[in-house]
Amino acid sequence: MNYTILVIAFRYIRFILVFFSILTLFRGHNLPGGGFIGGLMASGAFIFQALALGVQSSKNSLRIKPSKLIASGLFLAILSTLPGFFAKGVFFAGTWVKIPLLFGATLKLGTPLLFDTGVYLSVTGVVLLLIFTLMEEWKWN
Repeated sequence: MNYTILVIAFRYIRFILVFFSILTLFRGHNLPGGGFIGGLMASGAFIFQALALGVQSSKNSLRIKPSKLIASGLFLAILSTLPGFFAKGVFFAGTWVKIPLLFGATLKLGTPLLFDTGVYLSVTGVVLLLIFTLMEEWKWN
């Protein structure tokens, strides 16, 4: 079942949801937000697509299985614990690297962002796996 208004709304709202989910991810290690809320927002975009166009359309748009998102997110979260352990001898200690940019600016990247990215991917994968499975089981669309 395709609902015209839902399909038209999806075309505009999908990019807005994904943009704000990434924005929430990047500001989350210093301010409220982060990987969990960003992952929920990103999965919301794909769930909205599944409601508008069907589960298979949303799976094709995702291009990766939700279980692989979960695995890669867990890998990144575990990987984020190692730099602090090797640099400071403390497991899960925050470690930052300054990357020089043009015109004397620097970009400060740290392990909290890597951990948040892992949480983002894991939450997105878990929510999508759950919702896609339920929608397929209940023959939604």
